[in-house]
This record gives sequence, structure tokens and C-alpha cells, in this order.
Amino acid sequence: MNEIKTQDEKQKFQISGIFPVPIYHEPFDREFTQKELNYFEKIREKDFKNVGNVTSDDNYILNNKELKILKEDLNTSIKKYFDNVICPENNILPYITQSWLNWTKPGQFHHKHNHPNSIISGVLYINADEKNDSIQFYNERRDQIEIHTEKLNIFNTKAANFIVKTGLLILFPSWLDHAVNVKNGDNTRVSLAFNTFIRGEFGHRRSLTELKL
Repeated sequence: MNEIKTQDEKQKFQISGIFPVPIYHEPFDREFTQKELNYFEKIREKDFKNVGNVTSDDNYILNNKELKILKEDLNTSIKKYFDNVICPENNILPYITQSWLNWTKPGQFHHKHNHPNSIISGVLYINADEKNDSIQFYNERRDQIEIHTEKLNIFNTKAANFIVKTGLLILFPSWLDHAVNVKNGDNTRVSLAFNTFIRGEFGHRRSLTELKL
């Protein structure tokens, strides 16, 4: 906990954050293979106009054999998220469900949204410029009284911006609203997004909460 001191050094108070939202970010530990890059380019031949940008018509792209190793690597990171954030008691296996590509050209954007029917969602950046590209997450908590703030901090902000770059992986709870602001710079931002679900045993038999998937 960070200790915040008043002007009177004899008086001290603390402000502690509780129930934080986990945002997992990890640099991908290898370059994309030429086979993977060629497949990403091939996928673009069939795309679908999204709200503000373009997404792939194929929304199960990680099921293709050309991306088999990439899918395995992503599953390894997803497992790390579960083991370190959720810390499940039972043997629970997360797995990728849908997966798709996004292309955002200069002047385009990605509308604010979340991902229903998913536990954890992720974005792997295939082409991103850290000088211009970011992802924005939103705090959707509704305060009863609206007070305009003079200075933003982690407790009163309504949005948080994360700078992104090529090779960065971000994982976050699927219910969390996020968006991409209007794209600046000259590059076409390319990202691979995906959703996840889980298999295993949940709850307890004696408490009548047992569920096996």
C-alpha cells in the first residue's frame, strides 16, 4: 500500500485500492514466422466491415493448421493468467473459442464493446506502433452523484489507456469494456483477438454447486 502524507507530517492516512481489474500484458517471446505472416495476409482477402474498422470473415482463424503453434503459445499464456489471477482449486482447463483478425487503418477506430459468452479475452498485436497505438479500457461503475474532478487518479478515472506494440499480448476479463480511439500514424494496425472458455470441475458436490464441463 502507498502511504499518502498530509502537510502535517504528524498525521498520516492511507488509501488502499480493493478489487482491482487484472490486465495481463506480456511481450511475445518469439518473432512471427513467415508462414504465419503469409497466412495473415491471405486471410485479409476475405474480410468483413466492422463498426469503424475491418475484421476477418473467418472468426476461428486459430483452428487453421498454419497457426497451430501460435495457438499453442497463446494457450500457454492464458494458462498463466488463470494460474496467477484466478488460482483455481480444481484442475480447470481454459481454451480458445473464437479468434479473428482486426485491421485498423489511419482515421479508423474500434467501437467500445465487450465480449459476452467468454471468460477471458485477449489481443495479440501483429503490427502496432507504440508511438501511436493503444487500447483503452473503461470503468463502467455508475456513481450516484457526478462530481467533476480536477486531477485524475486510479480511483476516479473513467478510462485507462495501454500503449501497445508489435508482439505484445494483452489478456483481460471479457466483461470489461474497451475500444480503440481514432488511429493516428501511417501504419495499418493489425491485431489477433480471441475469446476463451473453460473445461473442468467447478463448485462442490456437498454444497450443491458442482458443475462438470
